[in-house]
Amino acid sequence: MSGDVQKNGAARLPRTFFSRDGITVARELLGKILVHETEAGAVRGIITEVESYMGEQDKGSHTYGGKRTERTEPMYHAGGTSYVYLIYGMYSCMNIAAMREGIPQAVLLRSVVPADRESEEVMTALRLAEMNRRRMKSGKEPYPADKCPASLKGHLADGPGRLCIAMGITRADNDVDMTKSGSFYVTEGIPVESGQIRAGKRIGIDYAEEAADYLWRFYL
Repeated sequence: MSGDVQKNGAARLPRTFFSRDGITVARELLGKILVHETEAGAVRGIITEVESYMGEQDKGSHTYGGKRTERTEPMYHAGGTSYVYLIYGMYSCMNIAAMREGIPQAVLLRSVVPADRESEEVMTALRLAEMNRRRMKSGKEPYPADKCPASLKGHLADGPGRLCIAMGITRADNDVDMTKSGSFYVTEGIPVESGQIRAGKRIGIDYAEEAADYLWRFYL
């Protein structure tokens, strides 16, 4: 179920991959590689944790009850469309729409790990730049470029906010057709067996009543 071959040699995931239910897409995204071309360089991250949001009947979803707004519109677009939104007015969260036009299911990307040394270097630079921006804003001295904080080691992109910072993803990357974009897409990655996949409750949706207990978070 692969598409055109990208310059890194891996096949881009086509529309048919994403035009399935959000749980299937979420599970099969594990091990795939998210690619984002940034000003700092190309970043490739192996997807290791995701959550499914299953549309208008899912009390954990932004579209629960048919809530179609300017913010949620990308979820209603064709599978493979990016949905990037802000939380707490400062952190971006990266999602990819599943299913077909008009059915607002999506997969939240919670964690990636660098796919290669070059990506690790770019991720580290992007995370360090953001940390220093916040430190300077609060009147603190920035970290030197040659002294990476210990808190970054092994935690470059674990968590939706860190993932977006490490991969240079912002609201400017919202509503992108990732099956066609030349700078933002997903490719084939590493093999993942079904036995490697774990399931758990989604995080941060305690308000969602019984839906908060659904085991729709998948991780390696």
